Amino acid sequence: MNIRNAEKKDLPIILEIMNEAILNTTAIYDYKSRDEAYLEAWFTKKQADNMPVLVYDLEGNAVAYGTFGVFRAWEAYKFSVEHSIYVHVNHQGKGIGKKLLVALIEAAKTGGFHTMIAGVDASNQKSCDFHAQFGFVEAGRIKDAGYKFDRWLDLVFMQLILS
Repeated sequence: MNIRNAEKKDLPIILEIMNEAILNTTAIYDYKSRDEAYLEAWFTKKQADNMPVLVYDLEGNAVAYGTFGVFRAWEAYKFSVEHSIYVHVNHQGKGIGKKLLVALIEAAKTGGFHTMIAGVDASNQKSCDFHAQFGFVEAGRIKDAGYKFDRWLDLVFMQLILS
């Protein structure tokens, strides 16, 4: 299996993948690329919170990453996680995202979580279909939740009950 826990050496490629998504897609509702300091803090927080950051390793190099974190900050949400998966543009369409999602679902189950949530831009039908393959169902839609690339974006929440 090519999936492993991320290491510090993977942070530059994770940053590259993240910034590509920020600058060129509506997968991340943000405007400006992130820097090394941001990613170091993000990675340190994930580790401190005991949340996985997994990478798909291809011949010794990470080409994709997946992670999850607590859905919302309040105590009663502690059994719900929201996940993210991003694949380098040169490696999309090869089934890597599917393998990462399977690993994240397993990690969430092992971690005692009850539900996984995906926040997906409504115009990204491929992502909605991708999640549906794994049993995720639409749980809600927020109209005009974000604004990027000179247009309003609708946010779809998809949910998988784990137990």
